[in-house]
Amino acid sequence: MNGRTRALLGALALSVASFGGATPSHAARCGGDFASFVQNISADAQAAGVSPNVVSAALGGVQQDGAVLAFDRRQRYTFNKTFEQYVSTRVGPGRINGARAMLQRHAALFSSIEARFGVPRQILVAIWGLETDFGKGDMGKLPVIRTLATLAHDCRRSELFQGELLAALKIIQRGDLPLRDMIGAFAGEIGQTQFLPSSYIKSGVDFDGDGRVDLRHSVPDVLASTANLLHTNGFKMGASYEEGSANFEAMREWNHAVIYRKTIAYFADQLVGR
Repeated sequence: MNGRTRALLGALALSVASFGGATPSHAARCGGDFASFVQNISADAQAAGVSPNVVSAALGGVQQDGAVLAFDRRQRYTFNKTFEQYVSTRVGPGRINGARAMLQRHAALFSSIEARFGVPRQILVAIWGLETDFGKGDMGKLPVIRTLATLAHDCRRSELFQGELLAALKIIQRGDLPLRDMIGAFAGEIGQTQFLPSSYIKSGVDFDGDGRVDLRHSVPDVLASTANLLHTNGFKMGASYEEGSANFEAMREWNHAVIYRKTIAYFADQLVGR
């Protein structure tokens, strides 16, 4: 599990997420018989505008994933390393060189994204590298719908994950990703920069112009969507992003953990010679 997943699970443990900015008005009751829960959440999804065909394809026959529950229950939500110890494991010469290669390869794309969203390329490529090694690393191997249904049924953060499950169904409904590509990590994160489904819906950008937001395969969509998430939370081009700055606080929406945000800033600084 990378640092973002740890921090994300910690944040989820303390907060309630939403589907499109609002929690389900008739949240399915958690616990009890799983099949009955799925039937109720299916009704909620259709009431929220998800088509019966999508609901049936995604939730028909879905089973609980005991490994997801076990993983969730054994997580410690704090970092047990100093910043110096942590950053040394995440930002080394290989990753820095990889980031520089991406900055060169996608220079025109980064220029377009900076002009539109006002988020500097070194921040975006640092996030991209830390999350999935620029899309070449592990994006997760778990069926997102099964993962989120499991966590939504569990009563610890049921309302939150019911919202994420509805958002995941909306991603399929919009045609952004087919069900077979709804594969992610242990909290349902999707794609090259690991978006929760609710953030995918709210901040996803079709930057390659193909009519859908594809955060698994489209580099323009991945980077623009990441920039959009930061921009909408107040990130300002040209200002400091070091700890204590307004931009550092804006990155809190990306990751609540101070040590992780410091790692993003450190990585970005290495790329611009600071």
